[in-house]
Amino acid sequence: MTEDADDISIGITGLSEWDVEEDQLGRGLLLITNRGSIRTIIHHDSTSPTHRGVVWVGGARGGFDGPAGSMFKLLGDSLSPGITSLRVDYRQPNVLVECVMDTLAALSFLSGTGHTDVILIGHSFGGAVVIKTAPYSEVAKGVVALSSQTFGAGDVAQISPSPLLLVHGEADTVLSQDSSRQIYDWAEEPKELRLIPENGHRLEESAE
Repeated sequence: MTEDADDISIGITGLSEWDVEEDQLGRGLLLITNRGSIRTIIHHDSTSPTHRGVVWVGGARGGFDGPAGSMFKLLGDSLSPGITSLRVDYRQPNVLVECVMDTLAALSFLSGTGHTDVILIGHSFGGAVVIKTAPYSEVAKGVVALSSQTFGAGDVAQISPSPLLLVHGEADTVLSQDSSRQIYDWAEEPKELRLIPENGHRLEESAE
């Protein structure tokens, strides 16, 4: 990020709850920060503490549920209580720096609640967000980028020695699989690229 240090910092100043929609799973958690409030949905059991977590971020339009048949919602719920999931809805969708700040705030919250091993998972634009975010947090221990764009992902080598998994549909007409191939070439080990035949940008064909 090219912004001055003062412009790439975020701090949590408070927490609140908010009411999620009826079709959602998990509990609404509002992260109140010096850059504005971030809506998240958390999946965890306060009676079963864990040090493992996942932060899920979506594409350029934001949202909570992710691709492949709302995989963020479903997987986030199924992983709990052994792994805490925090799904993030950007304050300013499609603004890379602000979305990175939101993801850093999510990591800060998890770190402050005893989570030491967190995986970042992002789709499309969110792939670049998690790639950009990971080097700034000691608790970020791995990155999964689904159907990622290349813009914002040029510093992917900084993720190493944490592992990187890139997943892309071979039939993606929104962002070609060449995007993930390029990111893979930029990245350092450990890294893995999985290309899924007959899958489009949202990987709906592999939703099950």
